[in-house]
Amino acid sequence: MNLMRTGYTNLPLHYGAAPRWLFNRMTKLARAMSEIILGEYGPDEFLRRISDPFWFQSLGCVLGFDWHSSGLTTTLCGALKQGLKDLGKDFGIFIAGGKGKTSRKTPDEIKFWAEQMSFAPEQMVYASRMSAKVDSCAVQDDYQIYHHTFFGTKDGKWAVVQQGMNTHTRWARRYHWLSLDLADFVVEPHKAIVSDNKGKILNMVAKESEPARKISTKIAAQEPDKSIKEYQKIKELSLPSRHPILSRDINPQRFEKILVKTYEEQPENFEALLGVKGVGPQTIRALALISEVVYGAKPSFFDPVSYTFAHGGKDGYPYPINQNDYDKSIAVLEKAIRTAKIGNSDKLEALKRFAIITKTTG
Repeated sequence: MNLMRTGYTNLPLHYGAAPRWLFNRMTKLARAMSEIILGEYGPDEFLRRISDPFWFQSLGCVLGFDWHSSGLTTTLCGALKQGLKDLGKDFGIFIAGGKGKTSRKTPDEIKFWAEQMSFAPEQMVYASRMSAKVDSCAVQDDYQIYHHTFFGTKDGKWAVVQQGMNTHTRWARRYHWLSLDLADFVVEPHKAIVSDNKGKILNMVAKESEPARKISTKIAAQEPDKSIKEYQKIKELSLPSRHPILSRDINPQRFEKILVKTYEEQPENFEALLGVKGVGPQTIRALALISEVVYGAKPSFFDPVSYTFAHGGKDGYPYPINQNDYDKSIAVLEKAIRTAKIGNSDKLEALKRFAIITKTTG
């Protein structure tokens, strides 16, 4: 399967919602900007830009959301979903999912769009579920996934933007996925990771974790009694308190129940193991612990972080939003789109020339 994760972003965790007057404008401007990108460059380029954590952040800033707020992710995705909902058939693109309970409706929404655009939804539904499973189970960084937005095309290409929260540190981390480059769900799926915070995490998708992935899969497929006995022995050992896995609470009864299931299904690889229903963070931690202590297959504990304003921000940073200027921006883009549709693309060409000048002189 063609895919790759393109980035992480860490943001301060902010509560609340965007004011209605701002969200309505964000929806209109997001639609106008997206329609230009889709019309000029096509759906594939739109997915590439959405999956770029830096471009995504910049778009949120242009639309007026606080550059440092976790709410940028959820609000921007919501504005894009609302703004593009009736452009799907024109450009062959759709957006599913969202925040909280809405995120759990993603598979059904993908199937809905599959009927509308006449494509098979199975691979996209799988991609949606597996990207969420990897970021919640295989990369255990203390961020609980609560937002999942899926961007798909009728050609079977897709991008995922999802976000997790850590209520103790009051930080959020955003994860980006893209299907346009050949990669792997469980082997170094990220291209860039943006964060100011690094921690001691269990990273089962690191290249260095390959032995642990193989042994964990092998353990999951063997008779449960043997694995439980090995785990009980480990619990009796006096290991250093700094050990990243032992700092978590693993329920032996729950672990044994899941092992019965994995033994019955006999997963052939780590990706298949993650796909087994019921396999969660505790199961992966326990398997990783057995893999390391019993078989010497040590997983990676390296946090995969590599990187640490147009209309102002809703909270007044870097300066308050000028609603008149915002409305003028929307009007200019909407007029450019209308005139381009009737054969006059001068305004769009002017915008492109301006972008080139800005890039070369900025």
